[in-house]
Amino acid sequence: MKHFFNRRETIVTEALDGLLLTSSSGRLARLDSFPDIKVILRADWDKSKVAIISGGGAGHEPSHAGFVGKGMLTAAVSGEIFASPSVDAVLTAIRAVAGPKGALLIVKNYTGDRLNFGLAAEKARAEGFDVEMVIVADDIAIPGINQPRGVAGTLFVHKIAGYHAEKDEDLKTVAAYAAAAAGDIVSLGMSLSTCSVPGQAHEDRLGKNEGELGLGIHGEPGVERITLQPVADIVATMVARLSPTLREGASHALLINNLGAVPPLEMTVIANAVLSSPLGRRIRLIIGPAPMMTALNMNGFSLSLIRLDDAREAALTAAVEPHAWMPAVERHEIQIIAAPKTSAGLNGAAVAGENTRNRRLITALCEHLISQESQLNRLDGRVGDGDTGSTVATGARSVLARLDMLPLDRPAATLAALGDILGTSMGGSSGVLLSIFFTAAAKAMADKADISAALLAGLDRMTFYGGAVVGDRTMVDALSPALQALASGDVAAAAKAAAAGAESTKTMTKARAGRASYVGERDLAGVADPGAVAVAGAFGVVASLA
Repeated sequence: MKHFFNRRETIVTEALDGLLLTSSSGRLARLDSFPDIKVILRADWDKSKVAIISGGGAGHEPSHAGFVGKGMLTAAVSGEIFASPSVDAVLTAIRAVAGPKGALLIVKNYTGDRLNFGLAAEKARAEGFDVEMVIVADDIAIPGINQPRGVAGTLFVHKIAGYHAEKDEDLKTVAAYAAAAAGDIVSLGMSLSTCSVPGQAHEDRLGKNEGELGLGIHGEPGVERITLQPVADIVATMVARLSPTLREGASHALLINNLGAVPPLEMTVIANAVLSSPLGRRIRLIIGPAPMMTALNMNGFSLSLIRLDDAREAALTAAVEPHAWMPAVERHEIQIIAAPKTSAGLNGAAVAGENTRNRRLITALCEHLISQESQLNRLDGRVGDGDTGSTVATGARSVLARLDMLPLDRPAATLAALGDILGTSMGGSSGVLLSIFFTAAAKAMADKADISAALLAGLDRMTFYGGAVVGDRTMVDALSPALQALASGDVAAAAKAAAAGAESTKTMTKARAGRASYVGERDLAGVADPGAVAVAGAFGVVASLA
């Protein structure tokens, strides 16, 4: 796997310095023990309140240093990637921030963290510091295990402890709130890949169509492998494991955590699936979706839940300084506002009408374009962003879905309706261009009942607004010669002209319009334009039905 870094030995210290350089001016600092002892702390800390300290191995960013700030952590101690910080590092952090009211250590339940933070706490007590430690063991992946792992639910404890410390409560009280919270948290993770560590060889243990349920935040194997399936099914499996651990009738806060590499689009799909599941009825507060406790570049997510009471709700909704903490939002329904209505028919077009020949033609065209979705996407993946097939198929499906609403007995009205449908549902530049094409053709057809002349008029308007002409390596290279041939009344000749036009784009190594214009000549050579291929296929269908 590829990574952005300089040297493996310096990646953590450089990352922490990057955090400091981009944080709010003067709010964060590091101790001068860097890089051997890596402690990030509040620059404005005056030791008048209970200090909240957490930490662990790097690789979980923004945890832990990203949560240092007013209302959350006072200091974070970092080890190397996935390695617990040393006893000396933790002890140094305690000495740096603990005042008369003492310090609370929040520790994830991993052996290294427990031992190093634990010994540091004992040494600090021997030096006269008042120190308490809370261990978080929220992972429910492995049933009946004596030492569950501490994962993203730890962030609930950071937030709750930080809130009570900020209220100037004493150490015993802050620790009690933190410990009670830790005992009421459950978490479960799911991933489609393991993570890779910069500078180390990586081999993904998962198959092409496998995911892993319950793997740890260091890439530890999960409790089971599952086949790749729709998000709703994956979430249903997780909900079935999480739900029995929750107290019946209680409200909960949900943290939706990105483990590192899930795109924001997919994270919101996951959020929708969770909140639409039976578990959604038990959620009052939502934090995320966001990368909050990651596992480097793991392509996965985790769900963490904590039972709410008034004190926890106040703590979780209180404003804090660290930007990495996502403000909690209350569970709510989607608001829907009525779209403006047009006065007549389909998007302002005439009322429906029937024509068997036109229905057969439009159906055949749409079904052909839908069947070519994967092929056109593969072709576009070599010269563009890989979505031409999906865009065209979406438009075709939309037309089929509205076929019974089309004025099929009136060609001009049908063209106008097609323009409306594609402009609304197809998306991308192709949808707009084809909407212009059909809309302009409809106007010309209404003025004079000549379909060939009307389509040429549509092409004229499309090229005027789109800017592409023959030779620019676009759908125009197939559409223009086809329509010119169609003007003579020869449908077969039009199909041949479209096919020849699409084939000609293979030798055009310079695109002057569309996404392919950003691609180099080497990548374009020998590859046909997918839009032109789609047009050629459409004319082939028309010819076969003529």
